[in-house]
Amino acid sequence: MRRRLVKWATVAAVLLPMAIGVYWVYLYQEVRYLAVRDQVHVADAIVVLGAAQYNGRPSNVLKARLEHALFLYSKGYARAIITTGSYGPDPNYSEAHVATEYLTKHGVNPENIITEQASVTTHDSIRAASLLVKSKEWKSVIVVSDGFHLFRAREMFADEDVVAYTSPAPTSPIELSTSQRFWYSLREVFLFSAYRLVDL
Repeated sequence: MRRRLVKWATVAAVLLPMAIGVYWVYLYQEVRYLAVRDQVHVADAIVVLGAAQYNGRPSNVLKARLEHALFLYSKGYARAIITTGSYGPDPNYSEAHVATEYLTKHGVNPENIITEQASVTTHDSIRAASLLVKSKEWKSVIVVSDGFHLFRAREMFADEDVVAYTSPAPTSPIELSTSQRFWYSLREVFLFSAYRLVDL
């Protein structure tokens, strides 16, 4: 009996890491697949996921997302924009507020922007945005972020019962850098795995 238990424990010790490795390879491929495909579709709102800002000015990453949101808005894909992102290390400006100011300065009617600045993490932002969407009886959103970010965002929206069409920012400085693209995509694999593990 003891030998049998040792045998199965050995088999499990070999197969489990292999299974995890295969799963991570699959996730990485899914992350990269969605990162380079624009699935934009007419929706109720555009959700811009937050990124760093510096003294009231959007970082290059956030600016790339905002410019893409402006393009989609100008093409009539949605009539409302939800900006997300909390204060981070800067207590004077939230990412969402800076994003809203940028959009307003570039011609978006402030009445068509919802600023959600209480959320710190991606999951918090998506949950808060989903609550806003449901409160207005909307059904779908276009998620704008860097390509590497969109697989996890789409899955989180799906878990909140909100249809999310993904649209990567084409000028993302992270996606344009080979090394950053790889490491940020790999990071998404681990973050999504942790998210699913918490669900279990």
